[in-house]
Amino acid sequence: MSRAARALAPPLAAAAVRLLGATLRVTVAGAEGLGRHWASAEPLIYAIWHGRILMVPWLHARLAATQGIRPVTVLASRSEDGELVARYVHRFGLPSVRGSSSRGGGEAARALLARLGRRCDIAVVPDGPRGPRGQLQPGIVGLAALTGAPIVPFAVAAKPAYRLASWDQLMVPLPFARCALVFGAPRRIARDADRERAAKEVARDLDEVTAAADRLVGA
Repeated sequence: MSRAARALAPPLAAAAVRLLGATLRVTVAGAEGLGRHWASAEPLIYAIWHGRILMVPWLHARLAATQGIRPVTVLASRSEDGELVARYVHRFGLPSVRGSSSRGGGEAARALLARLGRRCDIAVVPDGPRGPRGQLQPGIVGLAALTGAPIVPFAVAAKPAYRLASWDQLMVPLPFARCALVFGAPRRIARDADRERAAKEVARDLDEVTAAADRLVGA
């Protein structure tokens, strides 16, 4: 992609998502269980599989206007694709922290810990930025154990939708599709927890909430 195309991609993608979002029939489930968290000062760690992220910034803006969800800091990789993601989410008013398990991981972890320490919510894509799809990397469990912040699994589903031929099979809703945003129950990770077991539990939570979203739209 040329430099000019990279400059234009985030604003064009954000505009397209806003137009697409206006046509969707959206159902939100599980948010009622988070109301007391949003009203408190306790930070949250949101987690979603990479293939379901496209509509998340637009859905966050919708929830901020209707249900009081707080601003969220997004983890984006230091790759060129991560730069596009960071600039895309900024179009929806979401700040980002740059880094991944392969590049800038320590610096990103420190930045996320600092955000959580300031009682800011964060969002992590635990099978990103390069996969394998649906396999949880351990960083999110460490963040939760060190800070005490609960992990909130969530998922987005749509039908009809198109899947890109990418490693994550990114889901793109078609215009006028049924769309579901589903939040799972927050999970706390004890500081002395078995991290491997905790990671399997968080991955299971993500799979279950993704399946629940798919069921809501009949996907």
